[in-house]
Amino acid sequence: MAGPDDKQRTEDDDGRSDLARAYQKAGPYMAASTQLVAAVGLGTWVGWWGDQKLHHDVPWMLLTGAGLGMLGGFVSFFRTVLGKGKGK
Repeated sequence: MAGPDDKQRTEDDDGRSDLARAYQKAGPYMAASTQLVAAVGLGTWVGWWGDQKLHHDVPWMLLTGAGLGMLGGFVSFFRTVLGKGKGK
């Protein structure tokens, strides 16, 4: 049984446990990392698809898509992490 000093079960004035507050604080960072991975994956997939459709021997569209995905993903990631996406 958990004692009254259990860190995950203690509740503050707002009624949330320490674990719930930790998840709330980590939420934007988890979302930012997911956006980064999704942007790189989507850009790479679009580039690969374009190379397949146009029958390219050299995957230049794949490389371009991956590069643009990384650029967009990192911009989104750093805006979220540094707080610039909230209008600050």
